[in-house]
Amino acid sequence: MLPETFEFILKIIAPKLVRKKPGCPTIQPNKQFLIAIWKMATPDSYSNFPNVLGAIDGTHINIPAPHDHSESYVNRKGHHSIQLQAVCDHQCKFIHCYAGNVGSVHDQRVFRLSDLNEDIHNPTKFPNNSHIIGDAAYTLHKRLLVPYRDNGHLTEKQENFNFCHSSARMAIERSFGLLKGRFRSLLTTLAMERVDLIPKYIIACCVLHNICLLKNDDFSSTVELLPEAVQDHNQIGGNVAVNRLGVIKRDDICERLSIRNV
Repeated sequence: MLPETFEFILKIIAPKLVRKKPGCPTIQPNKQFLIAIWKMATPDSYSNFPNVLGAIDGTHINIPAPHDHSESYVNRKGHHSIQLQAVCDHQCKFIHCYAGNVGSVHDQRVFRLSDLNEDIHNPTKFPNNSHIIGDAAYTLHKRLLVPYRDNGHLTEKQENFNFCHSSARMAIERSFGLLKGRFRSLLTTLAMERVDLIPKYIIACCVLHNICLLKNDDFSSTVELLPEAVQDHNQIGGNVAVNRLGVIKRDDICERLSIRNV
């Protein structure tokens, strides 16, 4: 929605959004309107996958071999790296970033070390039964939905769920492609020796990425990135009761999704 359109509509509806009861807190009309627009737009923003706040994944930023404990920085591809975990919205803007773990750390371990590990237990962070989506490297949770593990016996609806889930999750791959395409120092080997400053540098690039998108600073050249999920799909840790809620929620969405051509 263009700013002039937003202002035009807000001018009409704002008086009706002001609560007149004294002593009762209220949300400003412009914020109420923004929340409403977000609610209207979000359900169809991820390939018809419902109630998605964002897509999560990790990517590795290759670095020169550090002087201290260099072996811990070696990732599964044999490169020294620092990890970036990010959640993006449907417009490829980052809504959560966490950088700094060494390359050898598993994606789920990175998640558990990040603030998101606490956030998914806070229902106020996920209104209206919403959730983020991630690949099979993450542990299933009511607020972090992952695909069904393909054991060769998935039902048609489960395959359809995985297809819709994968299509929606591609937003984070596009975000990483845009990030590394625009800031190409992140694409090959980042020429920095100070490993304590590298996470700040990565986060700064993410912030600039968002500003460019908000300012419609188009950048058509993106870098094709392969999903970096590990092949070990075993669930790591997690509370069984919470995971059970994730199973119920995933199955419910699976049943309600329209069958698409897989």
